Amino acid sequence: MRVHESKVKLKEEERRELEGMFKKGTHTARKMTRVKILKELDYMSRYSGGNKYKPTIKSIAAKCGVTPGTVYAVEKQYAEEGLAATLMRKKRESPPIKPIITGDTEARIIALACSEPPEGRARWTLRLLESKVVELGIAEKVSDNTIGRMLKKHR
Repeated sequence: MRVHESKVKLKEEERRELEGMFKKGTHTARKMTRVKILKELDYMSRYSGGNKYKPTIKSIAAKCGVTPGTVYAVEKQYAEEGLAATLMRKKRESPPIKPIITGDTEARIIALACSEPPEGRARWTLRLLESKVVELGIAEKVSDNTIGRMLKKHR
């Protein structure tokens, strides 16, 4: 079996920073798990063992309560991007779901809601607005709840 050489060789200041994070304990569980993994990988890279047991990826994974794939991923990210990127989550560039109502459609719906209600009605209801928005082609599909939330925002 091939021996894995760790790519994580922490500098003294990085080691102190991780130790400080570990002692404070006011960080997210994800960050603390990554701190543990990095400390173990660093120990693995500095190991000069004699006849002691050398840590493996599997043993590090078991000790930290993660899968070996996670340990490899943390190691790879540290080697490519550094300590800060390994500990912090990456900000999302766009939301997971595109918004149904954009600024333009929002303005048109508000204008419609402020206009005169249909004949025979005293005021616009959310369901009437929903059907009229789709009928006029302002939005392809939209629910009355979405329209209600949007109007509530602009009262």
